[in-house]
Amino acid sequence: MKKKQHYRYIDQAKKMIDQEQGTVLKDWGGKLPVALVWPNSYRVGMSSLALHIVYRLFNDEPDVVCERVFFGDQQAPHHDEPILSIESQRRLDEFAVVAFTISYEMDYFNVVQMLRRAGFPILAEERDESWPLLIAGGPAVYTNPEPMAAIFDAIAIGEAEGIVPPLVDALWEVSDAPRHEAYERLAQVDGLYVPASHQGDQPISRVWIKDIETRPTVTQIYTDRTEFGDRTLVEIARGCGRGCRFCMAGYVYRPMREMHLDTVLSLARHGLKHRDRIGLVSAAVSDHSWIDQIAIELRRMGARLTASSMRTDPISEPLIKGLAESGNQTLTIAPEAGSVRMRKVINKPQADDQIMHAVDLAAKYNFPQLKMYFMVGQPTETEADVEAIAQLALAARAIFPRNMAINATPYVPKSHTAFQWSAMMPVEVLENRIKYLQDRLNPNGVTVRSDSPAWATVEGVLARGDRRLGRVLARMRKINLREWLRALEAEGLSQDEFLRERDVTEKLPWDSVTTGVSKAFFSWDLRRALRDDLTDACPPAGCLKCNACDEEWALRPNYEDVLGPNMGAYGDNFIPLQV
Repeated sequence: MKKKQHYRYIDQAKKMIDQEQGTVLKDWGGKLPVALVWPNSYRVGMSSLALHIVYRLFNDEPDVVCERVFFGDQQAPHHDEPILSIESQRRLDEFAVVAFTISYEMDYFNVVQMLRRAGFPILAEERDESWPLLIAGGPAVYTNPEPMAAIFDAIAIGEAEGIVPPLVDALWEVSDAPRHEAYERLAQVDGLYVPASHQGDQPISRVWIKDIETRPTVTQIYTDRTEFGDRTLVEIARGCGRGCRFCMAGYVYRPMREMHLDTVLSLARHGLKHRDRIGLVSAAVSDHSWIDQIAIELRRMGARLTASSMRTDPISEPLIKGLAESGNQTLTIAPEAGSVRMRKVINKPQADDQIMHAVDLAAKYNFPQLKMYFMVGQPTETEADVEAIAQLALAARAIFPRNMAINATPYVPKSHTAFQWSAMMPVEVLENRIKYLQDRLNPNGVTVRSDSPAWATVEGVLARGDRRLGRVLARMRKINLREWLRALEAEGLSQDEFLRERDVTEKLPWDSVTTGVSKAFFSWDLRRALRDDLTDACPPAGCLKCNACDEEWALRPNYEDVLGPNMGAYGDNFIPLQV
């Protein structure tokens, strides 16, 4: 029976490859084999540009063969089904290195399930040099590596473009070395956190690249079996200088770095050879300096547009018009809070009239659906603030005549933000406030969706947890709330100790790493939040206030002063990796 299941998976993997464009197939001879693991389904993983860029970075190295591994819809549900790579259908233990990219804390459960199914000892201390090295990267572990520190041999802190090339050199040197020697060498790689050898006196600093045009982040593998299979995704900017106090990504990817207009258009021209739709990706697409020109020029090229996110202060009407003409069914905006006061607390000062202007544009351009994102349970939130969400949604409903939905997501405090010390709101309060919104809005034609508050608290524990959680995860045989609470109790832990409010003077688990922005800046900004004071967004140049920039970057001349209007580094020289 096992052989039949094994062959069935191999057949499925080969069919996937046949349906892909851009897959890299290399002979293993004389190469370092790296398994690139996404601990979720193929459909979800192939929707992530992060996976595409890491896959390209490893395979750009001539002495590396990198193959993808997924967990989920392409794997049979049997517990004895092998975890195999897509490209050559090999087991994880046949690789020298197993590199996980983890964007979401809740995928930690899948990491453990994958390792167990692959026959790996879960904890790093139980594996010797006969096992592949396990490395993790991605925003979840980059910002707080401690919950995974007992499981992985090394964790990448920062951006892959700056870490992968020197990491490959180190991996070649230690692939067969005793573990203690491997750890010593890996610890010498900038941005690599090696838990077993880290002394804790000096935090590991993140690695970031100053010029995102040197390696454009763009769709590498095309497949219809993914959420965005009908488009080429292009990262037009990285980071955000707005300083929304809830947003981890906005802080840890500072400073904002833009792709020049010429480069965006060049990448789009290549993308249009594969798909007629271009997906613009960044923390806030509408903040790009050239967004109006990008939208207008892409439409002139015949491209259909999509955008990952946008703000309303201000909103780009050419972009909205381009999205409508491209056949997008939904316009999504994210006020995040209903009241002006709460928007000051979270430092997202979108005025009501700016939000309503975006709703007007959604109606003007005949979008079939309007979606609005809010968070429930943010620091200092009161019932009056929840009522303000309802009132804002009803005001939008009066303007927008078609389908309308809001997401009322439980707020989870994250590390490396101004709210990293804040308590998470109790489950019962979150449930009551979400139910209130449902009762107020559903009868008025506004659908209210929300994530589970109970599972949000689990995310809250993992987001701000410490190294003890690795053993909790290792205990779990099933993924459910009862098993989670049982495993916590078995390790003498409770959720409350991780969800509580923390003093700004206490040592935090994630102090083992620094993502650029200083702790002093966060504590200063938290005090401003509690006074309902706004903090200015990052200026174009010349600021060293939060410490995310170095002096060379902060005091750099403007693009146009140095390179003129045609500074795109790649221009028409961009060549997609296809082997």
